[in-house]
Amino acid sequence: MPHLHLESFKTPSFPARCGDVEFDFLARNAGRGDESLIATRYKGREFFLVHKKNEAKELLKSDKVTRPSPNFIVKHALLAYAECAGLNILDSNVDNAPENTHLKTHDALKTIAFFAENFPTQREVRIEVGFGSARHLLHQAEANPDVLFMGLEIHKPSIEQALKHISIRNLSNVMVLDYDARLFLEFVPSNVVGKIYVHFPVPWDKKPHRRVISEAFLNESIRVLKPQGTLELRTDSEEYYRYALETFSAPGQSRFEVYKNRDIAVSSKYEDRWKRLEKNIYDVIFTCETESPEAEAIGDFTFGSTQNPAAVLERIGSETLKREWGFLHVERTFTIEPDTVMLRLAMGSFDRPESCYVIVEPGRTRYYPSLPVRSRANLAAHTLLNELLHG
Repeated sequence: MPHLHLESFKTPSFPARCGDVEFDFLARNAGRGDESLIATRYKGREFFLVHKKNEAKELLKSDKVTRPSPNFIVKHALLAYAECAGLNILDSNVDNAPENTHLKTHDALKTIAFFAENFPTQREVRIEVGFGSARHLLHQAEANPDVLFMGLEIHKPSIEQALKHISIRNLSNVMVLDYDARLFLEFVPSNVVGKIYVHFPVPWDKKPHRRVISEAFLNESIRVLKPQGTLELRTDSEEYYRYALETFSAPGQSRFEVYKNRDIAVSSKYEDRWKRLEKNIYDVIFTCETESPEAEAIGDFTFGSTQNPAAVLERIGSETLKREWGFLHVERTFTIEPDTVMLRLAMGSFDRPESCYVIVEPGRTRYYPSLPVRSRANLAAHTLLNELLHG
């Protein structure tokens, strides 16, 4: 992760601006004096930079919750803040290289809001979960120009490499998203997906609850797949393979095919490695045979009229509030002004929690810098939060 080690930390007068980067306010951790957040705006993105202090050095980096892609945005913002505040940099891993031309000119990188607000349904959709080197994703996109491919990946260097090749090959039928696939399917309309590829996912043999493939993921896949559409797992993990067989057998009616050491048109770097080691590779391909009704998430993320922020903090507390649909928990509390506080929340599903920020000020409560993803569990968590904040 890009970061700067500083001799000391200083702040400009907020709001501040350095070139094309704006810094709106500073939020200090109310429980720890060694952490603060700097609200930053650059290239249409809003996110936080984080200042942390330890005994040896002062550290400036990007906040994990709001971190934007590509990394160039974070790097540029870090250097801009150091210049704006007159900071002395002791060492860093941030270069001053210009923005990658391929990333700058191509619009393949999307946010979850793009899909939540207006999911593209004009043509068949295929989804690849954890595309890694993107060999398979790019091969499929070139071979099927009439199909829209959506690649999900949380490893940012892999995303940037994929975007580079999408631009070089001038592909217009690929969209890339940094997001958890288990949540993403909630925003996909029913019966529009031809194939879902899950190739060589992390096996999580010691933590199986973290696997992409699960009963819940299968049910959502069945809903979004067209009749005769497929969910395709390819893995070198014997344990994951047997787990998938059990999971795909769970529905009252199901059809799936199993292959061992099957050759496909293009292989990933992981597959090349496993073949050199003479490991077995398994394919389990589930076929959807039903048509599904649309699933709707009911509600919105509006708040009632805010009372005294101090009273709000006493009411909400720090206990994890557990419900049948999931949970709500205040992870950290920040102060912005004497009468304004900001909460960092973890909320939603136990298996797929989301972290977000909420600013509470006299007369108004709002999410910052963006709304949570409009999932069913997040909407239920918001309803609970609204009740706690406003009685």
